[in-house]
Amino acid sequence: MGYCVKCRDKRPMKGATEVSMPGKGGERRAMKGNCEKCGTGMYRILGKK
Repeated sequence: MGYCVKCRDKRPMKGATEVSMPGKGGERRAMKGNCEKCGTGMYRILGKK
């Protein structure tokens, strides 16, 4: 599940994969996928390892 900015609602992600994003305090984990309804790219930031 992630928040779609275009639909303005929480929706399931299609093709979700875990990625790491660089940042000040080290790398952060995130899920990257697409909205099932409109196909817009979505991210959901996960907790630190």
